[in-house]
Parts: sequence; C-alpha cells; structure tokens
Amino acid sequence: MTSSILITNARVLDVHTGEYLEGVGILTDGDTIAEVGSRTGPIPSTTVIIDAEGRTVLPGLTDAHVHVTACTADIAAQAEWAPSYVAARSGHILRGMLERGFTTVRDMGGADYGLADALDEGYLTGPRLLFGGKALSQTGGHADMRHRGRNVIDGHPCCPTVGMVCDGADEIRKAAREQFRTGAHHLKLMLSGGVASPTDRIDSTQLSMDEIRAAVEEAEAANRYVAGHAYTARAVNRALRAGVRSIEHGNLLDGTSVELFKEHEAFYVPTLVTYRALAEEGPRNGLPGASHRKVSEVLDHGLRALELAHRGGVDIVFGTDLLGGMHPHQATEFTLRGQVQPAIDVIRSATTVAARLLGMEGRIGEVTPGAFADLVVVDGDPLADLSVLTRPKTVVKAGQPIARV
Repeated sequence: MTSSILITNARVLDVHTGEYLEGVGILTDGDTIAEVGSRTGPIPSTTVIIDAEGRTVLPGLTDAHVHVTACTADIAAQAEWAPSYVAARSGHILRGMLERGFTTVRDMGGADYGLADALDEGYLTGPRLLFGGKALSQTGGHADMRHRGRNVIDGHPCCPTVGMVCDGADEIRKAAREQFRTGAHHLKLMLSGGVASPTDRIDSTQLSMDEIRAAVEEAEAANRYVAGHAYTARAVNRALRAGVRSIEHGNLLDGTSVELFKEHEAFYVPTLVTYRALAEEGPRNGLPGASHRKVSEVLDHGLRALELAHRGGVDIVFGTDLLGGMHPHQATEFTLRGQVQPAIDVIRSATTVAARLLGMEGRIGEVTPGAFADLVVVDGDPLADLSVLTRPKTVVKAGQPIARV
C-alpha cells in the first residue's frame, strides 16, 4: 500500500469557486490530503511522485444513484441467481466505476454491508460504497418484480433483488429498522411506477402518505434519511411534503415540484443516461419487451425537468442508474447534462453538492487538506469540454493510485 503520493505540476480545479490553481502540488498522507500548494521542503523517500504535466486535477467524483449489483437489465431474472455469482459480477462493475473516476457511489437498491466491508477491507477494488440495502415497495410496486401470474415472494435477505415488498405503516417501519440495523446509510422508497418493474404504470403513485411518513420517522430516528424513486409531479410532490430528502429521476416534475424542493431543502438526482442506454441497448442487455416499451414515457422529458430544476435553484446531484452491460456509459451523464447546465454546475453535482447530500462535506468532493485523497487527473479543460471527464488519465482513491486492468 502506498503511504503517500505527491502529484506535481497540477492544474487543480477549485470546485467551490470554479477557478483553476496553476502549478500546484498535492501531497497525501495515508488516505487523506495533507497539503495543496507549492512545496519546497523534503519529500519522504517512500513517496510516490506523479507528474501531472499541467493536466487538470479534480476531486474524485460521486455517482449518487447506482445499482452495483444490477448485473443485467432483467431485474426479475436476477432474483434467481446465486448471491455469490452476483457478488462476483458486482466486483467487476465496481472496479469499472472506480476506473472511470467515481471514488464514491451511493447504491439505491441491492448492495449490502458485505460489499461495503469487502471494499473497505481491500478484498474488492472499487469506490467508497454507501449502501441502502433493500428498497421498500408496496405490493405491485416498482420493486415487486413478480410476473402477474406469480403469487409467491422470496423475502429472504440474501435473495439478490433490489428491494422488498411491504404493505402498511407497521411493515414499513420494521423493514426500515432492519435496513438500518445492517448499517444502511439511507433508505429508499419506491414512490411511483418505473421502467424495469413488470406490472405497474409509470404514472402511478405508490405507498400511502402514512407509509411514507413512517419511513421518514424511522430514518430521522436513526439519523439517516429517505430517498424516493418518483417520476410524476404528483409522486414527487407528495414525497417532498412527507419529508423525503432526495428525489430520484423526477422526469415529469413541474414548477410546483421546484418550489417544494426549495421549501424542504431537498435534493434532486436526475438519471438521464440510463434512458438513452435503455432505449438503444436495453433489449440486448436483458431488458424485457414490456419494460422497453415504457422507456419512451420518460426518455424525452429528462432534460426539460433538469432545466426546470436548474433554473429554479434546486440542489442537483449526479446520478446514472445504469444496469448490466450499460454501466460503461456512466460518465456520459456529464455531457448530457451539459446541454442545459453550465459545466461547473454539472461538476459540482458530482462533487460538492453530492457531498452535502451524503453528509460528507469536507471529506469528499474537494481538493483540500483534510479531505479524502480522492483525485481524478484528466487531459484538457472540463469547464470548456465536459467530455474530457469520460477519459480520466489517472485516478486516486483514498491515497492509492488505481491501476487499470
């Protein structure tokens, strides 16, 4: 393990100000940034020196909506796979995310403490993983993957599914407490229909207000928070009124939603790239035909919703929601958002704003002393061309340079 590294001749992007610091050195100590600036003192003989040669250095990136166990777009079929097989394939997905510059990810259904511990202890190579355990869904909701002719639900916690089915406030409370018992950093609720689920309409609302409030109360009691899958303004707005902290997707939100985001100081996590990928590649990655036909209902509305939220001053966080063989498109989310947002705001969505959502300000999302030594080196100027973020030159996570395989 590398004890320290020194990156020299760096052009560091200060994501707070949106300005560059030229000719900077970055010294790490273990997993933490020790110094940023000009260095004239002696360098320990064990320090690994990386010459950035004037390239741009950014903080490690955060993707706040991933499914690291989603090895196929056929989520229902994956429920029948061996958990050990899913874990092995998840390791491949996690490594790819890190090599693309994502040093922290928030899993939104499926990952558990086992994967998080394996990453922390070095048995797997990948980003820092904040997991929520199983997403909670009503019968017939977005995490109920049964065909309409199947009655039995396998509720075993080791079943490799994205969620579990709960009905009624008491079942929601118990399930929420169970996720937090395992160390979950957040709780996800399925609050509207979705693309991958076989029996619900996208424009449906899911879970009663009593059920949503029960989950929010349990999260607050555990000093955690609730994230909500929701598409329509109706689904988004009832979630925000109930105290849900982050809204995932939100393609069909409207102006009333924007006002509620601001009133409740909530975060918006669009996931634009997954709809394009599902439309173009979904079927060959296992997406069932019925789900593929749903994609068009949300595909063309994502940019409009993002622009509405951006103009309204909503806190917007980077997320992708990719499945199966479509994970390599992860960084394309930057260029899609760049169609309606300034580049610095897109970058902040994956750094400083993400850090606030995750409660990790000062630790991730910035190149400053005391922060984790998570760094991405790229050729070119991401403020002029966001596509350079799709081609990282060097990635450092917690003070360890990542070797590509």
